[in-house]
Amino acid sequence: MKILVTGASGFIGFHTAVQLLSQGHEVVGLDSNNDYYDVGLKYGRLAELGIDRESAERWSGRPVSEASGASPSARPSADSSPAGGSATAAGPAPAAAPAGAIQPAQSSRYPGFRFVRMQLEDAAGLLQLFADEGFDRVCHLAAQAGVRYSLENPQAYISSNIQGFLNILEACRQHPVQHLVYASSSSVYGSNEKMPFSTSDNVDHPVSLYAASKKSNELMAHTYSHLYGIPATGLRFFTVYGPWGRPDMAPMLFSDAITAGRAIKVFNNGDMQRDFTYVDDIVAGVVRVLDGAPGAGAGSQAPHRVYNIGRGAPVKLMEFIAVLERCLGREAQKNYLPMQPGDVPATWADVSDLERDHDYRPATTVEDGVASFVAWYREFYGC
Repeated sequence: MKILVTGASGFIGFHTAVQLLSQGHEVVGLDSNNDYYDVGLKYGRLAELGIDRESAERWSGRPVSEASGASPSARPSADSSPAGGSATAAGPAPAAAPAGAIQPAQSSRYPGFRFVRMQLEDAAGLLQLFADEGFDRVCHLAAQAGVRYSLENPQAYISSNIQGFLNILEACRQHPVQHLVYASSSSVYGSNEKMPFSTSDNVDHPVSLYAASKKSNELMAHTYSHLYGIPATGLRFFTVYGPWGRPDMAPMLFSDAITAGRAIKVFNNGDMQRDFTYVDDIVAGVVRVLDGAPGAGAGSQAPHRVYNIGRGAPVKLMEFIAVLERCLGREAQKNYLPMQPGDVPATWADVSDLERDHDYRPATTVEDGVASFVAWYREFYGC
């Protein structure tokens, strides 16, 4: 199978590409490598995939200069942000490649992997890429990520998550694929107090623009599935963590602060729960879903499904911090703060539908997952 993985230099996209390659698939990775967080981490992931930095920096499509309004950012300061995803909104744009010249970089490590630097907003470039490659499946994991950042830079979310996703849907319509799997988010549940969160719950009251953009993606995908018969599946990710994780998420933020002797920011005075899910379990679910395109459902003729994908067992934030402290061998200084706008006190995934339809069974404990993360963190940052 030839599979497009968008967000390939992002956290989940990188791990997904590695897993698909290990199964013998041909993978084309796409990302814009924007500067929402430290680009060095993104280039590090691509290096693991056999793409050198010079190749990773070369635009394959036509950059949309500052389309998202994203601004350069250093590694974020310590807080307890649980948001997940991988960012691919626009950053500063080098010179564009000639029109129609889509030239993926070939991996030096994986014969079956090539990489394209392209923005989701580049509709013409995406159409050309789809025409050139003839993808069998698409795993769309690229997005402008971050719940809190959506309060500061809302335009980035419309540009990448709405317009960019429309461009992916149009490419799948004009160059049909067997299955489109795309990333949604647990944030669509907003301030829902019913636990666990079920895909049958009402999700019409988002509390951040990021959440609204992900709910919009689900509606857009259903519409294209209904109108054009595109088999599509949305996955609502729940607080993904693990090696090569994002620096704006809790494990990395906390680890940075603890190792530097700084206080960590603990929001809602520590009274929070998250359905922390190890990245290998997430990727196993993504790959299983990718292999099982949906048919028409009982409530709709559209070949479209939405699933929660999480561990299905929430962990108190203070317990997660305690595990991290043990693995790092240091105690955290804690600065207790009120809840932040756009955050919710708890998440908990009902994954029964995914278990039934795709035999999804996450197996990694928080203790084992955090230990694996800390081992990678120490090696990568030399601490």
